Amino acid sequence: MTAAIELLLAEDHTLLRESLAKMLAAEPDINIVGLAEDGLSCVKLAREHRPRLVLMDVSMPGLGGIEATRRITSELPGTRVLCLSMHDAHGMVSDAIAAGASGYVLKTCGFDTLKRAILAIDRNHAYLSPKIAHVLIEDYRQHRATSLEHVRVVRLTPREREIVQLLAEGYGTREIAERLHVSQKTVATHRENIMSKLHLGGVAELTRYALQEGLTTLENGYRAGGPPLRR
Repeated sequence: MTAAIELLLAEDHTLLRESLAKMLAAEPDINIVGLAEDGLSCVKLAREHRPRLVLMDVSMPGLGGIEATRRITSELPGTRVLCLSMHDAHGMVSDAIAAGASGYVLKTCGFDTLKRAILAIDRNHAYLSPKIAHVLIEDYRQHRATSLEHVRVVRLTPREREIVQLLAEGYGTREIAERLHVSQKTVATHRENIMSKLHLGGVAELTRYALQEGLTTLENGYRAGGPPLRR
């Protein structure tokens, strides 16, 4: 008999996390080894349990799902990641795949589809929701050249993506430096480079970019709805 799939679930919404965990735990071929509410705790639990598969929410506060995916797949080659998201933007899907994700499904899918994706990835296959596959194909065919697409083709480094997310969520330069264990000057330099790369005029435009690319959500922005912090 094949051993049950050891699965780590990362989802920042408590109700969805608990509901998914309950449904997955009821499957005889799946064993839930841990639940994470953000990217950092997901990486920590992955290092501890070394699961066969991580079901990863893409948009989480602090450390996002894509960067968490990058860290896990680079450190734990035996662990595969299935991204779960409400976003079908081409840029986000491409970044998830580039980070090492083996699959990408939308939160609008049914449980049967999610289970099918989990089994496919555990068998060393890739899996994309039909809508995601359609988006990628159409984008490839049309080669859109709008200003937004121009921004999307700019490749930010993993560190720059972290800083974009934290800035959009209202963290100041000093706080970001403390979280990432770098100097404030380093954060400021990254910020200048990001603004230059993306041709953005300020934090408002950067926040809009982060929302469009799914690096953060309105729920995560400005930390529980508070006013933006001074920088």
